[in-house]
Amino acid sequence: MAELSEAAPESKAPHRPHVGDPDYVPPVVRKNRAYGYVLAFLVFLADQATKWVVIYPLQLEFRGEISLTSFFNLTWVENYGVSMGMLTAQSETMRWALVAMTTAIAIFVAVWLWREKRRDDSFGLALVLGGALGNIVDRIRFGYVVDFLDLHIGTWRPFLVFNVADAAITIGVLLLLVRALLTRKEKPAR
Repeated sequence: MAELSEAAPESKAPHRPHVGDPDYVPPVVRKNRAYGYVLAFLVFLADQATKWVVIYPLQLEFRGEISLTSFFNLTWVENYGVSMGMLTAQSETMRWALVAMTTAIAIFVAVWLWREKRRDDSFGLALVLGGALGNIVDRIRFGYVVDFLDLHIGTWRPFLVFNVADAAITIGVLLLLVRALLTRKEKPAR
């Protein structure tokens, strides 16, 4: 009787990409990506938490304004537009069109963040993403974005009333622009 030799079953260990594989992502890029998404989530939380405080405990909607210093107030503003009052939603259809448009932009930024390799760009994108998500949630819940931070010098207001999300978006875009301008390579002369 001949012994049947059974071959040891092949182990099906998961394929781990290594340098040179098209699926390889360096550890530093994975870490930057993770930090970026965590920062976006923290910005979103900070934005929603500050809005909760001004809406519920402070009842700013009913008080209108709370003067904190000679240059800073909490002022209730319902922003039906996008940036600086542009694209104001004057109907439910326009409101949901703004939600769709800003959601598409947020998805684009989230994908860009996933693909981004540079840490500084990842942080700028994270600020934009977290801020965009905060304002999208407002527009879905209330039909407008809650703005309340009011910086001024006397009666002169260099900024419109804004919120944490707006500040994060602005800072994120500025970081991306500065980095793009400072690292722009000159094209070779022909």
